Amino acid sequence: MKKHLTNLSIGICVLSLSCSCYTDVVNNVIPHPADITPSKGSFTLNDDTSYRISANKNDSLSLCHLFEKSSLNVKKCDGNQNGNIIILRQENNIPGINSPEGYVLSVTPDSIVIRATSGAGLFYGAQTMLQMADDKSIPGIVITDWPRFPYRGFMLDVSRHFRDKEFVKKQIDAMARYKLNKLHLHLTDAAGWRIAIDKYPRLTEFAAWREFPTWKEWWNNGRRYMEEGSDGAYGGYYTKDDIRELVAYAAERYITIIPEIEMPSHSEEVLAAYPELSCSRQPYKNSDFCVGNEQSFEFLENVLTEVMELFPSEYIHIGGDEAAKTAWKNCRLCSKRMADESIKNVDELQSYMIHRIERFLNKNNRKLLGWDEILDGGLAPNATVMSWRGTDGAIKAVNAGHKAIMTPGEFCYIDAYQDAPYSQPEAIGGYLPLSKVYSFNPVPEEMDAEKAALIYGVQANLFTEYITTDQHAEMMTYPRLLALAEVAWSTPDVMDYSDFHRRALLAVQKLESEGYNTFNLKNEIGNRPGFDRPVQHLAVGAKVSYSDDAMYYPSYTAGGDTALVDGITGGWTYGDRRWQGFCNREGLDVTIDLGKVMELGYIGADFMQVCGPGVFLPAEVIISVSSDGNEFIEIKHLKHDVTQDDKVSFMNFGWDGKTSARYIRYNAKPGKFGGFLFTDEIIVR
Repeated sequence: MKKHLTNLSIGICVLSLSCSCYTDVVNNVIPHPADITPSKGSFTLNDDTSYRISANKNDSLSLCHLFEKSSLNVKKCDGNQNGNIIILRQENNIPGINSPEGYVLSVTPDSIVIRATSGAGLFYGAQTMLQMADDKSIPGIVITDWPRFPYRGFMLDVSRHFRDKEFVKKQIDAMARYKLNKLHLHLTDAAGWRIAIDKYPRLTEFAAWREFPTWKEWWNNGRRYMEEGSDGAYGGYYTKDDIRELVAYAAERYITIIPEIEMPSHSEEVLAAYPELSCSRQPYKNSDFCVGNEQSFEFLENVLTEVMELFPSEYIHIGGDEAAKTAWKNCRLCSKRMADESIKNVDELQSYMIHRIERFLNKNNRKLLGWDEILDGGLAPNATVMSWRGTDGAIKAVNAGHKAIMTPGEFCYIDAYQDAPYSQPEAIGGYLPLSKVYSFNPVPEEMDAEKAALIYGVQANLFTEYITTDQHAEMMTYPRLLALAEVAWSTPDVMDYSDFHRRALLAVQKLESEGYNTFNLKNEIGNRPGFDRPVQHLAVGAKVSYSDDAMYYPSYTAGGDTALVDGITGGWTYGDRRWQGFCNREGLDVTIDLGKVMELGYIGADFMQVCGPGVFLPAEVIISVSSDGNEFIEIKHLKHDVTQDDKVSFMNFGWDGKTSARYIRYNAKPGKFGGFLFTDEIIVR
């Protein structure tokens, strides 16, 4: 364990405290506190326990509601009771606490005292106490605690599949328990517009409803919208009263809701309802707003005005990701805009739009937040970057003096499978177990302290293309969101995955008892067999040469020319940097030089299929051998009927027999669907 925990154990022994008592009560807290110091005795919760709050009116109300909704069954103290009391006290200054969200929690036999400089700090101290109070007896302890990052977020995609306000409230409650403070609502996207805008009623009368209940059906069948109330219309939206209710509910739990209004892309639903805002002026033709059209800016500013009236958040998220930009190149109005503004290319045209929207937000005392594509063409002067395509976007932003929020897909996209795909409902792909979420350090090791201070926080994202039900959404969220919560709050020196896993098992039980549908962490299968140990075979370390027209794809090299014979096999996802990818007409075509003629009995390789992102098994595999590298003899010709399905599949394509050779040629060809081929190792025995 870490140093402070070792010292803590010694202290516990000196004070004759039971190790099991301490472990079961104090050390079950998520996220792990910064500093824990044991003291004498313990505090027992009973029918006489009361609480007293010394804070401003709004904070006092929030804290009273927290106690009222808890299972403690403690009463508010109206008099001067001093014994068996919980005291929450806001103070102007507390030594050792430099964050307004920090707190000091002191437990003695007579009292529990929580001190903080703000209501948020008192709230988080109370949440720690509530996690410790399940056993009704809390050992003497002093906890001094504060968050590592100011921004600790969870993004919920309600566009692909609408979630009602009660579901959102339920997740807010869990976020509050684990000290997350930002709920990013992905309110708009092609799959549906989810917020009422008075000035543009067609957004909710039409663009909030689609033909098919699942995103996949809708995506593959014309991507059309329907009038509200039409037979089969699927969707929904939040009224302005719904939003006000959610904002107030979150604020009471010290959570800020950040709305996202997508622009310039992911706007098909808007452009179907108001086609005059697209370059073609036709519905179902474009996904990007026409940047050359002043009406686009009028629309966006009017929408954002109504959004800002509902959400008091410092930040407004404007998306900015994955713009196609193709229509802009042939649009008369966009061309004129580029000429008038001396804009050189479409990246700069997007940057023009982002800059202009930022000026509008800044004028209204708000700040712009966007996905890392807002860097393209030049970053707006006051923008904060949310880095999802790895960490490079965040690094570029902080190098330019901007704040950045880390949310790389590899660690933070909890729509990926969290266990063996065959054991899970269909997901968009990938593999992100609890351990990997927990392993993420949002601050790169090489980053200096001045730039590290600009890493504003970290966020988990739940996009819901394949997540149709509330139950599935919660299963994908918990316990991975708890790991993210600890990454966001706790410093690396107090973090330990084995200990967190123990705490997470207990937290899952607690969440399930409260009606949350969680992943079955107790029965986790883990990564693909063989992932955790090298494979020994005859070709390990051999020279591999690739056919000129069958090279590996630049983004999926898996280590380059040695990847197919390095003894390392891949896991459940091609994104783990162990699977080498090929996307060309010839597929995979390599020759392995074993260095000398050898007796051979097996040659084979595993391939993966995930149809959603276009990864398919090969349609044909040809295995040939040679003694001199010039004349090859075909020893196996395999054909496979490639079909599309919803499963993540793995299949071996190999030869068994008896031959001798120095050179092996392995050729795997794509089928009728094209796409990618991925293999992890060509094994020779």
